[in-house]
Amino acid sequence: MDGIIIGILVVVVLVVVWYIATSNSIKVLDLKVQEGESGIDVALTKRYDVLTKMLDTVKGYMTHEQKMLTEIVRLRSGMTMQEKNAANQQMDEMAKQINILAENYPELKSSNNFAELQRAIADVEEHLQAARRLYNANVSAYNAKIVVFPNSIVAGNMGAREKVYFEAEEAKRQDVKMSF
Repeated sequence: MDGIIIGILVVVVLVVVWYIATSNSIKVLDLKVQEGESGIDVALTKRYDVLTKMLDTVKGYMTHEQKMLTEIVRLRSGMTMQEKNAANQQMDEMAKQINILAENYPELKSSNNFAELQRAIADVEEHLQAARRLYNANVSAYNAKIVVFPNSIVAGNMGAREKVYFEAEEAKRQDVKMSF
């Protein structure tokens, strides 16, 4: 009889320890997802700052393009991942428009400041790509953890829900068409 009680207590203790360990690992993964999202925010802010400086340089050549700056101002904070995806697409468009302006104004394109800003944009884009990859890797680990049985029981009790990936815009998913 004592052996059965001890056996039951051992099973209960093991279940409690497993539950706590699983709960803690889900919380740690959630923190990593939040950290990854913060990294995207930092990269988007850096991108915004660099694009703003580039716009200041370009403004001397094209004053009506100031509207792009106004459009980008709202991208600063408090956004869901879907809104960040949309903001990223808008900044991609803005960067394309700046490059088109540079093509139309050779004296701008030859400016040292403009060339420096283009290098800075390339650096910012790499930083943003790395932040996206880190965020998506953390989301993947988190989502896998909370959907696998028996972890899904703990996740359900905690109210854990799947996280949204940072996604590329549709145009960037297509094959590149090259013509010579």
